[in-house]
Amino acid sequence: MAKIHELSNLLANQIAAGEVIERPASVVKELVENAIDAKASQIHVLVEDGGKKLIRVVDNGQGIEQEDIPLAFVRHATSKISNRHDLFQILSLGFRGEALPSIAAVADVTLASRAQDEDQGLTYQVKGGEVIGSQAANGRLGTSVSVRDLFYNTPARLKYLKSKSTELAKIVENINHLALAYPEIAFHLAHNGQVLFQSAGKGNLQQVIANIYGRDVAQKMRSITGQSEHFKIDGWISRPDLTRSSRDYLTVLVNHRFVKNFSITNAVVQGYGSKLMVGRFPVGVINVELDPLLVDVNVHPQKSEIRLAEEGELTQLVTQAVRDILGEENLIPDALENLYGPKNQAVRPITSEPLSQEAQPVATTEIKPQMTITDAPILIEHASQLAQPAVQAFTQKYQAEAWLPIFDEQPESTTNQLAQEPKAYQSSSSANEQLDLDFNTSKETGFPVLDYIGQMHGTFLFAQSVQGLYLIDQHAAQERVNYEYFRQAIGQVSRDQQQLLTPLVLHYSTADILKIMDHQQQLQEVGLQLESFGPTSLILREHPTWFIKGQEEATIREMIDWILREGSLTVAQFREKTAIMMSCKRAIKANMALDDVQARQLLVHLAQCENPYNCPHGRPVLISFSLADMEKMFKRIQDAHQAWQTYDTHPF
Repeated sequence: MAKIHELSNLLANQIAAGEVIERPASVVKELVENAIDAKASQIHVLVEDGGKKLIRVVDNGQGIEQEDIPLAFVRHATSKISNRHDLFQILSLGFRGEALPSIAAVADVTLASRAQDEDQGLTYQVKGGEVIGSQAANGRLGTSVSVRDLFYNTPARLKYLKSKSTELAKIVENINHLALAYPEIAFHLAHNGQVLFQSAGKGNLQQVIANIYGRDVAQKMRSITGQSEHFKIDGWISRPDLTRSSRDYLTVLVNHRFVKNFSITNAVVQGYGSKLMVGRFPVGVINVELDPLLVDVNVHPQKSEIRLAEEGELTQLVTQAVRDILGEENLIPDALENLYGPKNQAVRPITSEPLSQEAQPVATTEIKPQMTITDAPILIEHASQLAQPAVQAFTQKYQAEAWLPIFDEQPESTTNQLAQEPKAYQSSSSANEQLDLDFNTSKETGFPVLDYIGQMHGTFLFAQSVQGLYLIDQHAAQERVNYEYFRQAIGQVSRDQQQLLTPLVLHYSTADILKIMDHQQQLQEVGLQLESFGPTSLILREHPTWFIKGQEEATIREMIDWILREGSLTVAQFREKTAIMMSCKRAIKANMALDDVQARQLLVHLAQCENPYNCPHGRPVLISFSLADMEKMFKRIQDAHQAWQTYDTHPF
């Protein structure tokens, strides 16, 4: 009896569905790409229950002729290629003819379409690979595809779907990528009746960026163009002061197809050079136009990976284009923004470049500034200005307050103190309050007893011991000291919360909002009670008391970034990473002068650490030169094959 047999069409389609249709987002991607190939200018996506219950994609494209609709559900039936030569000149998003039969094999699919040259359309239903029926319909021009009960007949696939928020976030990400690739198309995405994303379809890419990431992000984007023999690039990239913790915010398009290509994203990062902080990545959209003969898109079932010819030429072009546009930028920070912060827009001039009217986001949540013009600082230059109403009101408000002495005694060297440079590291009082450690207790760590010698270039400390000379990286040293404190302090997080007088509003893309809310319980465990404040905003009314004053928003954003990047973290890991971040932000930096007392105290604190040899990131805190090493460098130790008298006749 023969053992080899041909699989049924249903089984073959279910196998194909396993490669092409991984989750609800895959269905949305395939159906929307079909709508784009049909020259649609408006595409509506309606989703229920994260896509498990219903996915409906409606477009105003060319439609499908009645006689072609049944063929659309036959595997490898397509209108986009005809022969093998077409396979290497693909400009459409779809071409294999696998999407609809794969979806219909694992769901209940109803397709209704009317072509432009037909008076009526056709409704066609396929469930689990079997045709349920068809009927004539006087439908609107275009196509509507409804997918119900996805994976109803493949329970193993249904079981491994993630939470509703996670699946919905994947759908939003796919729509975001398609909207960035086709800004001339108006996209509309709704979930359970709530609008999650919409774009105007006016062809303005900066407006789409504003809709996805927010107006503030779009304002800090810069247009980029470039051309070489085989490639043409265009798009938008962020200024170096606008970064994220992963590459996920850098969208790469090849002939308007979203792809994952490390070489291109790495070329963008290389263009920034040292302007980017370590571990940070820009926000950007780069579209590459090239002859379809130079790219092979038929290397991945979902067409998300490609092979490129002349890739070296492309990466060089991208790197140079990024470098050129950043070379024209003034990267000096706005002093007023550093002084008053970005939220006090009512009392400081807006120096950032405004968006054009065409680039305004379609729908944004307006946040009114909390500070009014009467809260602005009052500049007093003459005695006559003390009679201003604002000054009088201040005087009356605080006239009952008790006066406090500024100085008990006037220091003799006040003038000299004012002329000196400010101290960069306040270790004698304020740092001791922050680093609440008992440094009087000696720990048996084997760490050498160091005698401080001096500082070089405000960055490295020199010290000696009986073993030799030591060079200490002052930033790495204080990072280690801070880390061991914060690791203990954060590990004992209480439920004490600091109420905010003005709630903090955080803006993220819709996809990020959905991911963040999916981890809401984990955030609550570390004291972050985030509330939804519109489709692209979160509001925070209180934060843990252990947050460092002045760094509340930065700490919150770093913690959220880790959630978005890692996906899942235990509370212990969360606190560990937060301790590392806070220790770095609170550490003294390079080119900061320390006096002898401050430097010696830092070395004492370092010696009390459990691991004084590495910073939390793994870099060495100090290096050493033994006495033998020093003597060799100065030729005070003779070579094994050479007599001392031959080398040097000095009598010592």
